[in-house]
Amino acid sequence: MNSSEKITQYINGINDWRGERLFQLRKLINEAAPETTEVWKWNCPIWERNGLICGISAFKSHVKLNFLQGASLEDPHGLFNSGLDSTSHRSINFAENDAIDEPAIKSLVRAAVAQNGK
Repeated sequence: MNSSEKITQYINGINDWRGERLFQLRKLINEAAPETTEVWKWNCPIWERNGLICGISAFKSHVKLNFLQGASLEDPHGLFNSGLDSTSHRSINFAENDAIDEPAIKSLVRAAVAQNGK
């Protein structure tokens, strides 16, 4: 099974709002940066392009979108709400009823890809 198949299996295996949210985030990431590669790493979906970009994962009470080099990214929309003390990553935790600012997420994904291209 390749990485994309593993990611699909992972998302489809979560039969509640978290699976739906993971599906939505995967779609946004792939739309924002189709040049990235989906990989299965550390038991979660990760996107790479000239290095690590971001990953998604489900937890009991939230879904996490983790920008693996997020500390070096601008966050003009104030989306980051986790990992704020980290010297490398920044994350966005989504609870069940949290809205997703799709344009802002796509902008962060594109910025992360651009950062790796420097």
